[in-house]
Amino acid sequence: MIRELDIVQLARDLPSWGLKRGDTATVVLVHKHGTAYEVEVTTPAGETLAVITLSADQIMSRPA
Repeated sequence: MIRELDIVQLARDLPSWGLKRGDTATVVLVHKHGTAYEVEVTTPAGETLAVITLSADQIMSRPA
């Protein structure tokens, strides 16, 4: 189960945003029933690249 403030990875490339599979994001909002997530994608230095809404199949839990 993915929750707010979890660190996740993108499950696929999002070329329109310039994002790649495996990019790291923080969940900032879980939409009703976990069908969509508002995420903030950042660089390793902490610079925000995008804040976008993604469906559950577009993100995955980050390996421990």
